[in-house]
Amino acid sequence: QVQLVESGGGLVHPGGSLRLSCAASGSIFRLNAMGWYRQAPGNEREVVAYISVSGTTNYADSVKGRFTISRDSSKNTVYLQMNSLKVEDTAVYYCKVAPVTIAAPGYWGQGTQVTVSS
Repeated sequence: QVQLVESGGGLVHPGGSLRLSCAASGSIFRLNAMGWYRQAPGNEREVVAYISVSGTTNYADSVKGRFTISRDSSKNTVYLQMNSLKVEDTAVYYCKVAPVTIAAPGYWGQGTQVTVSS
């Protein structure tokens, strides 16, 4: 079993920054893709960014140039640095870990609220 614990969400003004963290424990192996999704009220859950087994990063077009995903394999932790936040970034952000590819069935965190408001 895998447990994911997220932290770092909160309320921030437009243009501000937040850093999300997701610590994984349990039956974790190095061959896992790790990533972040988000879901705003009334919207479907969408991928924000993910980092593959090989370390390649991918971003949704809406966050390119503003968000950075990274991982510390020694700590089984993935981070999402979010800069230049916009009101439309407001959502619940979920961490996911999946074998090999982020699209595979995997494990989800409980979610952390990010609110961008003036």
